[in-house]
Amino acid sequence: MSKNDVRIALLDMNNNHPNQGMRNIKELSQAFQEQSDDNVSVEIFDVRYKNEMPNINDFDIFLSSGGPGNPHREGYEWENKYADFLDQIWNHNKKSEHKKYAFLICHSFQLAVIHFGIANVCKRKSYSFGVMPIHKSEDGEKEVLFKNLPDPFYAVDSRGYQCIEPNQEKIDELGMKVVALEKYRPTVHLERALMAVRFSDEIFGTQFHPEADPTGFIKNLEDEKNKTAMIETFGMEKYLETIDRMNDDDKIVLTQAQIVPRFLKFASEHIAKNLAYS
Repeated sequence: MSKNDVRIALLDMNNNHPNQGMRNIKELSQAFQEQSDDNVSVEIFDVRYKNEMPNINDFDIFLSSGGPGNPHREGYEWENKYADFLDQIWNHNKKSEHKKYAFLICHSFQLAVIHFGIANVCKRKSYSFGVMPIHKSEDGEKEVLFKNLPDPFYAVDSRGYQCIEPNQEKIDELGMKVVALEKYRPTVHLERALMAVRFSDEIFGTQFHPEADPTGFIKNLEDEKNKTAMIETFGMEKYLETIDRMNDDDKIVLTQAQIVPRFLKFASEHIAKNLAYS
């Protein structure tokens, strides 16, 4: 049986800031490459710092990372390129049998929410950092990428912005689904933020970091801002308990083993199926 070519583009959105997420995304892509029966190639594009963007015709799968800063437009050249990139994938998938697949994480997720106009993206009252429970919505119960995860499942959250006040009319019109929300806090009179959206059959995005591993999380805690944010949110006792439970098989270890690998498997299977029928 001949092997299929599966071409993956990794979009580094970190603007030259040191980041654990990109290391995780590379490792997950590499693991997929090594385990796959296909010819998998992986190429990295430094979007914000070097203005590099993949040509969507040259790739099948796109993984777009988190990153620092304001997700609203600030007048940089890459912002238009990224908006075009989202439109090109969306329009390509409407017309072509050979679909393109994209996974958008944190900052990339916020950019897409703003681009499609499906929610209000605004600053949080305080920075959120920690291992948080993520709750599935009704549509999330049926989400293929969450199939082996409990409700709630746990993931690393690291953000100064939030996506709230979803525009349900626009979401329905575009055929999108909100599949996860942040935890319900009865004592806090604030709207629950969107934590994951199924933008289309081919495009998926998370506000949280499904790529994160215990090593990266501990490394990120060396950053004083993250440590302070976590202690302010949970208190010192919970902070210490989180550190202690970092390697629990049912928390971020499980999330990392499920969501992105399932996405890559799902995408490559559909790419192979399309090639077989063409």
